[in-house]
Amino acid sequence: MAGGKAERRHSFFPDFNDWFNREFPGLPGWRPATAAHSIPVEVTSGDGMYVLRAELPGMDPDNDISITVDDNLITVRAEHGDRKEDTEHSEFRYGSFRRTVRLPGTIPADDVEASYADGILTVRVPMPEEETGAARTIPVKRGGTPPEGATP
Repeated sequence: MAGGKAERRHSFFPDFNDWFNREFPGLPGWRPATAAHSIPVEVTSGDGMYVLRAELPGMDPDNDISITVDDNLITVRAEHGDRKEDTEHSEFRYGSFRRTVRLPGTIPADDVEASYADGILTVRVPMPEEETGAARTIPVKRGGTPPEGATP
């Protein structure tokens, strides 16, 4: 690609959260009261790593954020409690936040690293080793009886 601009890849099937955590047409701001807010994420890959970055401003990483890994799914959950002071107007989001991202291969849970700085959670996941298929020759056996139902 000319100009060194990064290629933007779109999956044929968007993440589950992309379908269901958006506003419905004609109902601005509507979402079920029990639904968790979606977390904006960015996933990149290179140098043998997947890097997931999530916007989570104002969180305490020790108490508010949890990350779970299951097969090829990585789930980030966060809880941002309401402010104690009364406000005249607020566009801040409070409550539960959740985002699950599917990666192309099984995630090795022991090697995942996470850090939080300046409102951004960064999760580094090593890419699974690509299996190199060695070419093999399959011998063809001669003779014998034909399988049942085969005509000679």
